[in-house]
Amino acid sequence: MKIVNSIKELKQFLAGERQENRQIGLVPTMGALHEGHLSLVKHCVEENEICVVSIFVNPTQFNDKRDLETYPRTLEKDCALLEPTGCKYVFAPTVEEMYPEPDNRTFDFGTVSQVMEGAKRPGHFNGVAQIVSKLFYAVEPDNAYFGEKDFQQIAVIRAMVKQLNIPVKIKDCPIIREADGLALSSRNTRLTPELRQKAPLIARTLKESTTFASAKSVQEVIGYVVKTINSDPDMEVEYYEIVDGNTLESIKNWSDTNFPVGCITVYCGEVRLIDNIKYK
Repeated sequence: MKIVNSIKELKQFLAGERQENRQIGLVPTMGALHEGHLSLVKHCVEENEICVVSIFVNPTQFNDKRDLETYPRTLEKDCALLEPTGCKYVFAPTVEEMYPEPDNRTFDFGTVSQVMEGAKRPGHFNGVAQIVSKLFYAVEPDNAYFGEKDFQQIAVIRAMVKQLNIPVKIKDCPIIREADGLALSSRNTRLTPELRQKAPLIARTLKESTTFASAKSVQEVIGYVVKTINSDPDMEVEYYEIVDGNTLESIKNWSDTNFPVGCITVYCGEVRLIDNIKYK
């Protein structure tokens, strides 16, 4: 496994791999790796001859400076986790390497980037599009792997790939959860032991809501989820929306879509956690 810090060096290595007709897969990450990331790496290794994992905390997608400052950075530990996986290259650039000058590109992906996270975190998805497109141009992967926990992000990246005409297949992989249901996230490390005990309420409530959704209206299901989670004084739902899984437009009736997905963001103490669930 090689650790590469420059785009030029990475391109040189990958040019050699392409000359041998090896298929290349990319797993973009911000580090602080956990089993969720490693499941993406596993898919990548199984489906491609060459697996590249990028580790880069991207400043342009943080609309909260404090969130950027507190985001965990554990490169040495991350590389130790990747070593036995079959990953061939770790691309770990500096901010200066990825942004030698300011990236002033602005993207318009319509609804998929304007609702939910797009509304609550202005500029977030524009920053995601900036960095992911830069990574795609640097690596030129055949396939790129993303976790379904970031459901809206995948929709944005699909829209970006289409808009920029980038020849890469976007592969979405299932959410990996702890035994108690909590969706794996690098942010979970910031939960106090007490809050870590409470956080599984999110997944538990979402799962429970699927058991009676067909007998209730969309609004009744949303009301149940929000009320149940907010009943814990340490938890606060920022939003819970049930949307069409393709367009991400909110639905009013179950008949509005054949792909209803519930997307939620909850503050557990000061830690912002996201999750989602499919209703059919």
